[in-house]
Amino acid sequence: MRDRDSLLKEVWQKVREGHLFPELPSPEWSDGEERVALEIKDKRISLSRSFVEKMSGELTEAEVMEGLLDHAVSHHLSCPWDFPTHMKLYAEAKKTLKDPRLAQIATDCFMDVVADTYAMRQKESPLPKLYQRFQRDEVEEAIHALYQRIWGVDLGVEGHESISRRLSRIPYLDRHRWTDSIRRFSKVLHTLLVKEEEQQEGANDDNPMGNHDLQQYSAQEVEEGLKDLAQEAASPTEFKEIVEDFQDEIMEATEPSEEGMGLGPGQSLDADVLYYMKLAENYALPVCTVPTKKSGSLYPHHHAPWEIGMPYREIDPWTSFGKIMPGITQIWKRREGDMFGEEEDVPDCLILIDSSGSMPNPKRHLSHAVLGAACAAEAYLRRNAQVAIYNFSDAHVGGRRCLPYTDHRYDIYRTLCHYFGGGTRLQMEDIEALQTDEVPDIFLITDMQITNLAALIELFNEKENRVTAVHIGDNESVKTFRRSMGDRKNVSIFAVEDKQSIPAIVLGKVKEYLYS
Repeated sequence: MRDRDSLLKEVWQKVREGHLFPELPSPEWSDGEERVALEIKDKRISLSRSFVEKMSGELTEAEVMEGLLDHAVSHHLSCPWDFPTHMKLYAEAKKTLKDPRLAQIATDCFMDVVADTYAMRQKESPLPKLYQRFQRDEVEEAIHALYQRIWGVDLGVEGHESISRRLSRIPYLDRHRWTDSIRRFSKVLHTLLVKEEEQQEGANDDNPMGNHDLQQYSAQEVEEGLKDLAQEAASPTEFKEIVEDFQDEIMEATEPSEEGMGLGPGQSLDADVLYYMKLAENYALPVCTVPTKKSGSLYPHHHAPWEIGMPYREIDPWTSFGKIMPGITQIWKRREGDMFGEEEDVPDCLILIDSSGSMPNPKRHLSHAVLGAACAAEAYLRRNAQVAIYNFSDAHVGGRRCLPYTDHRYDIYRTLCHYFGGGTRLQMEDIEALQTDEVPDIFLITDMQITNLAALIELFNEKENRVTAVHIGDNESVKTFRRSMGDRKNVSIFAVEDKQSIPAIVLGKVKEYLYS
């Protein structure tokens, strides 16, 4: 009997050729359960030895392997393709089915149909032979009835004529219509999914072709995908409804780090914090490169042909074939070296953010004040500076949160996202306590309806900090603040009529500070 490992390598080359050589690592063997045929984790495919042995009675082992690999590779090439697509399909299924568990099953089934149909179009595959021999529950029977209809093959399924006919009208390979397609798909299967879930409650419901969890994506893919989801979500609530259903998987699929979500051991995933963290990354400023200056020293940089009259001492004998001949002999050309010059340190940043009742609740609606503050924080953090937060409502009765200077993103975002919803009053002692000898930049984001505005004006008049004040709306308090700060060159004031312009204003001022 041929060695199974060498057979797998041979089959893998055939599958790769049929799918035009996708960039995937070679598959491996796993000692998983007999019911589950394959798993995909971080783009690596694992086949179950016991499953291949079980199915190779009427089929050859090569046919079983090829069918499984066709299915796995097609997922990578067609659907879900990437993490954001997976989440969007799930979100649409959940809107239709109103149940997270049913939505996950429907999403898995839809992605399998797309992948299998793609595989059948790409090459002649033994997938139908494999499915003929599967033990099927009622949902799988309906899916295989669909395959019989759209593939024109006999999988030994009887019944489900109405369901398979309605499912066959869905354009599975039209990527641009997937949003509508999965809604239709979920609606057709709704009754069957509910019935199957009730019958199998507490039972093992593993998909033979593997459940499509988030472990199939790398940590970087999940991080980047969350950025896309945050950008496309209509509100924090919509983002939260998707992410919270996969909280454990997201935590497991990503590595805690300051560059990533910044979550450490023992911390749970806060979807509201994560939303603004990922949304702000879409507005990130590029990091300014460190300027260089000439070192004064010359070093060999590249070769050039030697000609008569050029100095012999620059000849490179190793590339001249031991000959002194014009056009053959090579000479070193030298260039003056660069070295890093000294650069001024970027100051730390103190963010004063208004979370009074006149400001939107960032957990329910997109708060452009929080987003603007997050953009400023990200810009300074990326320049290795630290950020302090003073989140205030009615500070004199405890409506405030003070975060000392830190570079820990999760703590910064958690403080920014806290919402008080009360009055609007600061404590000058708190702001004084956050001043440092390095004179931090100050960003103030508020509607200016501060009951002790005069005290804040007096404080700013005494300080040399660079202050950026972003006010939302126009009122008497705004006019008072503008008149009082009119002669202060270190204070910049911006009026915002459209709240969506806050990130652009903040980033524009930060860019001026960091790049001047």
